[in-house]
Amino acid sequence: MRYNSKKEIRLQSIPASRVLKDGYGQCNTKGTLFMALLRACSIQCRVHGFTIDKKLQKDAMTGFVYRNAPDNVFHSWVEVYLDGTWYELEAFILDKSYIENLQKIKSDCVGAFCGYGVAVKDFRNPVIDFDKNNTYIQSEGINQDFGIYDSPDEMLKEHHQDLSAPKRFAYRYLGRHLMNKNVRRIRNHK
Repeated sequence: MRYNSKKEIRLQSIPASRVLKDGYGQCNTKGTLFMALLRACSIQCRVHGFTIDKKLQKDAMTGFVYRNAPDNVFHSWVEVYLDGTWYELEAFILDKSYIENLQKIKSDCVGAFCGYGVAVKDFRNPVIDFDKNNTYIQSEGINQDFGIYDSPDEMLKEHHQDLSAPKRFAYRYLGRHLMNKNVRRIRNHK
């Protein structure tokens, strides 16, 4: 995978208003919306960019979406400044019902887990609830750290997935919808 700052290929540059209108998103788009909401409440925040191993997306991404995804998927989390401390918040990207149902589906799994959009050290007790602490849900899949930026746009000027036009089109208009269909299936699992 290459990261190319010269081409204007911004796979994740979906504005917060669009994420809100769509009613769903992935880590980067949800982070953009989260930062917009935090800033509307005058809460200082920033974004931290990474890539994660695509293996952690297996079964959240399936079929051609997974096969055609880059080996290193662009990822980010939001950092929030409260009471003199920066907190890393990543767990907001997956809701509690999704995680609880995934734990039911994978009831035999204890310890570390990687798949379905999750990469944690302790699958039964992931650190997802915020009480002035860092929260993580994909941090164990990080394989490249791009650092901290004041805004998603600033980060995306330097780092973004360099995908061919057909792959960009397929992701934007089909892949992300299929991935969210899988997430809904797991979230609604009985």
